Amino acid sequence: MAKSGYTTDRHPRILEGNDLEALAKYIKSDSCRNVFLMLGAGVSTSAGIPDFRSPGTGLYANLARLNLPFPEAVFEIEFFKENPIPFYTLAKELYPGRFRPTHTHSFITLLHSHSLLHTCFTQNIDTLERRAGVPAHKIIEAHGSFATQRCIECKTPFDAEKIKKAVLSEEIEIPRCERRRCQGLVKPDIVFFGEALPDQFHKSIRNLREADLLIVLGTSLTVHPFASLVDLVPSDCPRVLINLDEVGHFNKPDDVLLLGKCDDVVRELCKELGWEEELDAAWEKTKDSLEAGEQGPEPGPEELAEDEVDKITKNLEQALKVGDKNEEGPSSESKASDLVEPGSEDKTSPAEFPTEVKL
Repeated sequence: MAKSGYTTDRHPRILEGNDLEALAKYIKSDSCRNVFLMLGAGVSTSAGIPDFRSPGTGLYANLARLNLPFPEAVFEIEFFKENPIPFYTLAKELYPGRFRPTHTHSFITLLHSHSLLHTCFTQNIDTLERRAGVPAHKIIEAHGSFATQRCIECKTPFDAEKIKKAVLSEEIEIPRCERRRCQGLVKPDIVFFGEALPDQFHKSIRNLREADLLIVLGTSLTVHPFASLVDLVPSDCPRVLINLDEVGHFNKPDDVLLLGKCDDVVRELCKELGWEEELDAAWEKTKDSLEAGEQGPEPGPEELAEDEVDKITKNLEQALKVGDKNEEGPSSESKASDLVEPGSEDKTSPAEFPTEVKL
């Protein structure tokens, strides 16, 4: 679905229309050299990864029935310090290697291979951009990701294989800093409520002034400052929204609304670009991104993400029950079954944390 456009004297039209055909023609032109992307959870749901905020079906909505101070507590830094069980129970289900990149992720690799991709800003923590073959230096993980990890106290980096072994073991082990005088909790470099966004995100914002095209995919544009990036490209830069629903304010002459599932719209765009065979070939390569023993779902069925939410919620519920039965605090070599559920003190509402943090 595309919206009709109009012309102003101040900014002559760049696109010949507000549809796929005009967009594809512009992408293939000499005028389009620096493409910027903004990705949200809708890019990964067809891989089977649940989003967090959808009413009724999102992860937070399902966690609301558990014994947590509030659903978002699983990603709240002070709660994590008291009880890391819920986060690591969730992390085990969402850990990289369990999910295969989508066709939309493969489209990003095509933009790179055609020397068009400048920067991919993503809110997602799943690292599927990396696993699809997008170079790390092209990706800005605004809310962090599972790609790196460190001690929350002394900030010492922690070995990737060691945390993977701890998290994926049959009985989840809670990783701790290996510095003898520290022994602090270790967590992936995911931005929790109560933490600042990565410096790299802030430093990269100025690059948006170089944008020839901005494509926004699968996001509600409700979480700031990420959502504000859409207004930081040059005033005459074409902006494209690919999303199930119309969000934000895409009402400039060269804005294009393409409503539908990300993978479906991306495929239609690749047809117009003459890249459809390249898209399928790029996605075929992503089979190798899965860990041994994992079977990546074919993209498409909405039930995949819903089933994953149910599984995560049940596992978290069981982990919390285990914590309730234990009355001892964590040791430096704690396992999930050795950790205690925190007390019932009042927790700060997520709304009281800076709006620049989100999952």
